[in-house]
Amino acid sequence: MSARPGGLRRAAHRLLVLVAAAALGAGLLAAPAHAAPTVDELEAQIDKKWEQLEPTIEQYNKVRAQLKVNRQKSTDLQKKIEPLSLQSELALNRVGDLASRYYMSGPSHDIGALLVSAKPDTLTEQLTVLDRLAAQERKQVEGVLAVRAKYDGEKQKLDALIVTQTRQQNELAAKKKQIDAEIKQLEASMPKTTVVTAACPTINGVVSAAARTAIRTACGKVGKPYVWGATGPNSFDCSGLTQYAYKAAGISLTHHTGDQWNEGKAVSRADARPGDLVFFFSGLSHVGLYLGNNQMVHAPRAGKPVQVSSINTMPVAGFRRPG
Repeated sequence: MSARPGGLRRAAHRLLVLVAAAALGAGLLAAPAHAAPTVDELEAQIDKKWEQLEPTIEQYNKVRAQLKVNRQKSTDLQKKIEPLSLQSELALNRVGDLASRYYMSGPSHDIGALLVSAKPDTLTEQLTVLDRLAAQERKQVEGVLAVRAKYDGEKQKLDALIVTQTRQQNELAAKKKQIDAEIKQLEASMPKTTVVTAACPTINGVVSAAARTAIRTACGKVGKPYVWGATGPNSFDCSGLTQYAYKAAGISLTHHTGDQWNEGKAVSRADARPGDLVFFFSGLSHVGLYLGNNQMVHAPRAGKPVQVSSINTMPVAGFRRPG
């Protein structure tokens, strides 16, 4: 007896469901897992974004500098145009007054008076004077208008250039803002245990929140001068820097290397981690903030500002962990 087609279809469907369930249980159909990018990969992406950002910043600076110069030129031209506008207006008013007078009284009245009262040579001289006066008035007006037209033309060109450069500046600023946002997004993707600062190397595996704060604080003071007895914020000695860094993290340390040694928990060099205090010399006369990989940030001595250095340049006395 042959099986019905409907029964075969149902059996095949159940078989497929069972196979799919088994595959899911074995993880065969699971979506491929994508590992989160490593710190090095994130920093490489940030470097790539900075390669795009730096030319944008420099172009923005160039346009902004040109815009500043051209706006000043436009202002200076406007100052020159204003008196010329007044001068040409006054000259045109004089010509208008002259034309009105001749229109009302007519030129024949003046000429007739000259013919009656003046001698021939005087009449000639009078007519010549009138002609010269008219020509001089016309020349003055033409000269003023020509100069004003020149300045107006220059200012129009400058104003058009200013409009273009303002648009370029706004476009570059928008592009910079976009890349900045992408960089911040990448920086926010960094693991919480990673500390990235401008003056110190990237530090991984900083477990303690207090240590992260202390590292950021101390690294933010790189370049500040060494001053004996100083505890910041603009100058430091060695224990003043470590005290200042951990104060920002809410941990109080005494401004003295010997006391800071006793205020921390002893850790071996093998177990030392970023954020620990590293002490030097048998008398514990120097201290720095350990960054890992045999590096520290510290205030070395007078004449040398806060800086990142190797801990191997001095004899290490030991490590202590505040908090």
